Amino acid sequence: MEQQIDLSDFLTNYFEAKHCTILSKDEGQIHIQLTEEMDKELMNRPFYWHYIKKIGREGEPQVLRLITDQEKASEPGEWIHFGSPRLHQIINKLREKERYTRLFEQIRTLENTPLYPWLVVNVKISYRGVQHKDEVFSIGLQLLHGHMTLNMMDFLEDMPLERSISDYCYTLTPMIHPKSGFLRIQNVLLQHVQKQDNAWAAASIKQLETEKVTLKHFYEGEMDHPRYLEELDALEKRFKPTISFQVINGGIFYLTHRQMDQ
Repeated sequence: MEQQIDLSDFLTNYFEAKHCTILSKDEGQIHIQLTEEMDKELMNRPFYWHYIKKIGREGEPQVLRLITDQEKASEPGEWIHFGSPRLHQIINKLREKERYTRLFEQIRTLENTPLYPWLVVNVKISYRGVQHKDEVFSIGLQLLHGHMTLNMMDFLEDMPLERSISDYCYTLTPMIHPKSGFLRIQNVLLQHVQKQDNAWAAASIKQLETEKVTLKHFYEGEMDHPRYLEELDALEKRFKPTISFQVINGGIFYLTHRQMDQ
């Protein structure tokens, strides 16, 4: 499977879609001027905005500097990575407000132009055990011929998209039902997971068994003690290896054929 979505590109697309200004984007860092709306959504300053509105003044949205390169994590700014609270916050906001969308490529034409239906899904895969790891993938499936693109955000990044269709354009009827298309995408992700090195899972199981032996020794003769059962359950949740899939958002995108030529 191709490389997972680049975090810097994901963040840039997210903030630009929210009408924030990207002040700079150097290697390993993104400097963002937030809008008032995004400041309220992400920066947790309700008292500031309440006070500003009360005295009738214009507020000053904050500037956010995100560090995506771990080697620069000690520099001024906020280190953001797969699994970090800030990224979870952004993903959760996407899930809450923009779980599903329907967009059309905008073109200027005087001829009847067909738009091809694409199912686009952004998915997070989480690996949990002794160590935690997250991956984010952006996959597009054309619902007419079944062509699949595993880095869909790269194609959509500079494409003009709106909620209304352009003049003289019309949509083609999908040959593949979105539900069936999603199952195809799901199978690709499952194949990706099955190809991963499972050493992390083996290490998690080994650590779990070690912790259980220690716990049993501590509660010897009291295996039915409520505290023992509670701690045993906590160990299972902490160390038992699990893999979960979370749909961040998705939708149907209608695009011209030329945009997706390989």
